[in-house]
Amino acid sequence: MQQSLKLAGQASSEAIRSALRRAAPGDATAIRSLTREAYAKWVPVIGREPKPMTADYDAAVKDHLVDLLELQEELVALIEMRAEVNHLLIVNVAVSAVHQGNGYGRALLAHAEDLARSLGMDEVRLYTNGCFTENLKLYERVGYRVDREETSHLGITVYMSKRL
Repeated sequence: MQQSLKLAGQASSEAIRSALRRAAPGDATAIRSLTREAYAKWVPVIGREPKPMTADYDAAVKDHLVDLLELQEELVALIEMRAEVNHLLIVNVAVSAVHQGNGYGRALLAHAEDLARSLGMDEVRLYTNGCFTENLKLYERVGYRVDREETSHLGITVYMSKRL
């Protein structure tokens, strides 16, 4: 199945979107595990666990829209979103370490944009740590722009948005 999701070395967005399923309460443990694995590379960069590594995924599955991508019954990526009054907020995008670089994150961002449109929204927003340079570059490549940066005891948070 993984091969069928590839198109010229990158994941086919349409194939991925058709393979997504909405998370259920029983998925919280797998979501937590995948997120911890996906974000582990950032611990040495920022000197602590990023917020997604410590989030309450039991609550997230109940309160947010969490869509999962499984390949051959293995959870390889997810996107967590929350509908706000006038935009869709991407709370978390996580791709397992062994599957990073295959276009799954990009496809999940496109999925969020489609979902926002289907909800009548014309903007998607997200935020990330300013030290997550790979993520910032990806978001900018797919059309997100920096709205503002905030400094706190956790570091620099970069807020980004994309008009649809």
